[in-house]
Amino acid sequence: MMNGRVVLERFPAGGPRGSWPAEEFARDRRQEGQPAEVVMDLASDAFLVIVRVTETVAVAA
Repeated sequence: MMNGRVVLERFPAGGPRGSWPAEEFARDRRQEGQPAEVVMDLASDAFLVIVRVTETVAVAA
């Protein structure tokens, strides 16, 4: 966990044209009930699929 976020998956930024694997992965997680979102990690040039963690969730887990 980093800064209140859990990284579920990483995807390289240089994917095939017209392909959005990070967005598709996040969509699938949202359909499962996880509040997943995609962010860009500039340092590693990758898209991260994350879930933000609150104190309540962290204590319960």
